[in-house]
Amino acid sequence: MRNKKVCIIYTGGTIGMVNTENGFAPKKGYLPEVLSRIDDLHHESMPAWDIIEFEPLLDSSNVAFEQWNQIGHAIADNYSEYDGFVVLHGTDTMAYTASALSFMLEGLSKPVVITGSQIPLSEIRSDGRDNLITSVIIAGQGTVREVCLYFGSKLIRGNCATKSSADGLIAFDSPNFPYLAEVGIDIKYNLPHLMEAADEELRLIELKQTSIGVLKIFPGIQFSLFEKIMTESLKGIVLEGFGAGNIPSTDQSLLHIIEKAFSHGTIVTVCSQCHSGTVKLGAYETSSALTKAGAVSGYSMTTEAAVAKLYYLFSKGYERDRIKELMEENLRGELLK
Repeated sequence: MRNKKVCIIYTGGTIGMVNTENGFAPKKGYLPEVLSRIDDLHHESMPAWDIIEFEPLLDSSNVAFEQWNQIGHAIADNYSEYDGFVVLHGTDTMAYTASALSFMLEGLSKPVVITGSQIPLSEIRSDGRDNLITSVIIAGQGTVREVCLYFGSKLIRGNCATKSSADGLIAFDSPNFPYLAEVGIDIKYNLPHLMEAADEELRLIELKQTSIGVLKIFPGIQFSLFEKIMTESLKGIVLEGFGAGNIPSTDQSLLHIIEKAFSHGTIVTVCSQCHSGTVKLGAYETSSALTKAGAVSGYSMTTEAAVAKLYYLFSKGYERDRIKELMEENLRGELLK
């Protein structure tokens, strides 16, 4: 694959951290030096690669829409020069970034593989070596033409990924969509589930500051405490309901709050707290009232994907009714009905 060229974008995260007196922290210039000394990355069977290091390096807990735009620009500005891209990122918000990029990069026809590690490359047992090498191979092969996340031998559609473990080396899962590939001795692609390459030019949609909230329902929740945040400035909210999208029916204050939010133009999207399965508003009496109050179904979307999709649709400048329609439509393989 020496005729292929991959761009590695190092945003920060555990993979490039070193141990300091205050714990693990990123160190400028450290990762490019380490990669230059990994023989496997220079093997004749590997694609050629360059690395772009962000300044400053980011802790993924601090990543927001500005950083998503920065990553998007790094891909778009170098798009014609490379056959694929690998984004090195911290694990805490990796699924959010993967979801956001999947919407932002309209017309994508090249692999964008997001990866990182649970243990830094500076440590003897780092999982970062395999995650990085395999991601570069996948990006160079070009079989996958979408934003995806590779971690612990699993290749996952970016907007279907969610972090499932804080300390396991298999840290991400795809609860509602098959893996795009599984890696053992060979890389076995799940070809029927790969997205087709776009037949148009890449367009980067920059995300704009948008007031979005997430509210998780729990037994005994006092909905009245949240009424004050339902103002005209709140553009969207993701409501994590029970099971198939159910809410407590003994307290009507939530419906009142949703109706108030809807009257202000807020898009209320209902997702499930369950990792696997889909929201079916109206399947139970305790969820049918949500639809009447103006809420839309997130179906099988992860919370990460729902939040990123709201950012994207509001940044596109769509009217409220159009956003409601599109939240329930499959745009980038993010939902199954």
